[in-house]
Amino acid sequence: MTAATPNDPDHDQSAAGESFAGQVRNAVLWRSGSQILAQLVQWSATFLVIRILSPADYGLFAMCQVILTFMAMLNGYGLASGLIQQATISRHEVRQLFGMLILLNGGLAILQFGLAPWAAAYYRQPIVGDMLRVQALLYLTTPFIALPYALLSRAMDFRHQAKANITASIASASTALCGALYGLGVWTLVFAPIVLFTVRGAMMTWSARSLVWPSFDFRGAGTIARYGGVMAASQLFWFLQSQADVFIAGRSFSPHTLGIYTTSLFLTQIFVAKFVPPLNEVAFSAYARMQADPDAIARAFVKGVRLVMIAAMPFYLGLAATAEPLVLTVLGDKWRETIPVVRLLALAMPFMTVQVLFTPASDARGRPGIGVRNGAIGAVILTGAFLVGASWGPAGMGLAWIAAYPLYLAISAWRTLPVIGVRARDLGDAVASPALAAITMTLVITMVDAVLPPIDVHWRLALLVPIGGLVYAAWMLVFARSTVADLIAVIRKRPVTA
Repeated sequence: MTAATPNDPDHDQSAAGESFAGQVRNAVLWRSGSQILAQLVQWSATFLVIRILSPADYGLFAMCQVILTFMAMLNGYGLASGLIQQATISRHEVRQLFGMLILLNGGLAILQFGLAPWAAAYYRQPIVGDMLRVQALLYLTTPFIALPYALLSRAMDFRHQAKANITASIASASTALCGALYGLGVWTLVFAPIVLFTVRGAMMTWSARSLVWPSFDFRGAGTIARYGGVMAASQLFWFLQSQADVFIAGRSFSPHTLGIYTTSLFLTQIFVAKFVPPLNEVAFSAYARMQADPDAIARAFVKGVRLVMIAAMPFYLGLAATAEPLVLTVLGDKWRETIPVVRLLALAMPFMTVQVLFTPASDARGRPGIGVRNGAIGAVILTGAFLVGASWGPAGMGLAWIAAYPLYLAISAWRTLPVIGVRARDLGDAVASPALAAITMTLVITMVDAVLPPIDVHWRLALLVPIGGLVYAAWMLVFARSTVADLIAVIRKRPVTA
């Protein structure tokens, strides 16, 4: 067989495939790389702020987050996703989307202002109402983030998004640190996100050149509106899953106890909440480009799960094994109560991580209803578990996560895997190697920790973390060499085997 020439169709298809693969690779590097850098900036300030503020401050902030998260599912990001998913768009559709976003978010700001006293009465904390009124300003920035996000994501241009995220994170972190140092207390947690959203919106709007005149004539926008409605329904169930615990516990826990639980949740969800979402954004854009090749979506999904879990499993199990020295080193002794809760929650997070990887693939296959039904099932399972677990305090909530999430994942996998063309065995194989390596790592860390002489917690952490890393890496190199090779190939920008 002769080699393909530049004019051959086979050569053109190969070049196009390599070009698309390069786009995806660059998108992942820019989106996840910028997320890591932005989060490092924010975490540096966040952990300093946590050491300054009290658990009660974080409990009050968590009460407000229930309302904010509920409103956020209606803020129009689903409409923006509809724009990403469409094959072609016109300037008029862009103006229509901008108009929808302005109307939606203006209405949400007014609604939140009206709901503020009701929320304060429910939690029996008057300051919650004052915080919610100020936080209504967040909705005024949303149209200037969601529209450019959609336009840049369609072009798989995550470089400009990365710059906006990093700059906004620096501004927000500076605000948070200054607020904490100057004694603003819980208001530090209110003002920092406002600065974050404002700076990000301004930079993304400038980068995408998306400051268009909005259109409030929505004739012909039915496709975007319907898609956005389905996405909003999916987000409704996600809200019920993600906020049911705080809504239930916030009524019976004190602000201090709620702060202990939510800070434990923050620590254990760092990976799934901060690193996985940007990867899912890239995945959705990439899957949408593969709609004509279902097999390619299936292969990409399995590969993505494998690569994500290579990082996720050692993080979660390592967190469970080193919870005591890590909490005391990073947060300080006043957060000692979080240690047993962190251990419990960390064991549930691998199931949650796999679960959240399903939705982009099923959405891109044109089946967003799968995510909605999965979300409904999850909302029922988790809410029931939290209602029972809240009676035993933060530790009871941790046990509720462990009991509920494996069942939720099993039902979601049963619904979703046939849609994206993946067998349960393929999914199990993708998770098995990093899971076994992480379990081995955890056992070694636990044994080493047990025989260590009494030493300062900082030195304990400094010893256990590299030991765990070496054990994990050695296991993967010996027993999962092909998985490691795939990871190295991605980093080196080489094709990887399916």
